[in-house]
Amino acid sequence: MQLENLNTSFLGRNSEYYKQIDSTQSEIWRRYEKNEIPNGTLIMADYQTKGQGTHGRVWHTDEANNIAFSFLIQTNCEIQKLEGITIEIANILIKILKEKYGVRLEVKEPNDIVFKGKKIGGILTQSKVVGNQVKCLVIGIGMNIQQEEFAEEIQTIATSIQKEFGISIKPRELIAEFCNAFEKEIKKKGVFEI
Repeated sequence: MQLENLNTSFLGRNSEYYKQIDSTQSEIWRRYEKNEIPNGTLIMADYQTKGQGTHGRVWHTDEANNIAFSFLIQTNCEIQKLEGITIEIANILIKILKEKYGVRLEVKEPNDIVFKGKKIGGILTQSKVVGNQVKCLVIGIGMNIQQEEFAEEIQTIATSIQKEFGISIKPRELIAEFCNAFEKEIKKKGVFEI
C-alpha cells in the first residue's frame, strides 16, 4: 500500500498497513533480524495489541484514525551524529501540524508531544549499535488524532487533536508529510548512503 503525496527517495516507499498487529515496532525488528526488510520500510496499524512506549510502557492504540507507525533507517554512523534525533522528530511533527493544520502543540522532553500537559503523541527511538557505530534505527510514532474516549487509567493524561481542536486530520496524509520532511533532515546529517 502506497502513501499518497510521497516525494521521498526511500522513506515510506515500501509501506504496509495492518488493521491489527501486536506492535509495529516489533514487526520491524522481527523482519530486520531475518534480513527481510528494505531500508525505509514503514509499517502502519489501526490497532496495536502490545504497542510500545519508552521504558517498557504500553502505548495505547485503541481506535482507527489514530496514527501508529514504525519505520527502519539503515545506517552506519557514529552515535554522536544521531544525538537529539527524537526531539528533532517531535519538532518536525509539531511544525507540520502548525503550518498545515493550525494545530499548536509542544514537545515534552525526552519524547512526548503534548497539549496543555496532556499527551497527544509519543516517539520511540531504538537502535542497533555495534561498537560506536549505529547500524540501524527503528523509530515508532504514535499520535492520538481522532480519538474521543480514553481508557480510565489515561483519561487525565491523554487527549487527541480532534478532542482539543475539533479538526479532522487524515492519518496517512500526515504520515506522508512527515516522511517527506524527515528524509530531508536525515539526508542533511549524512548518516547513510542512498
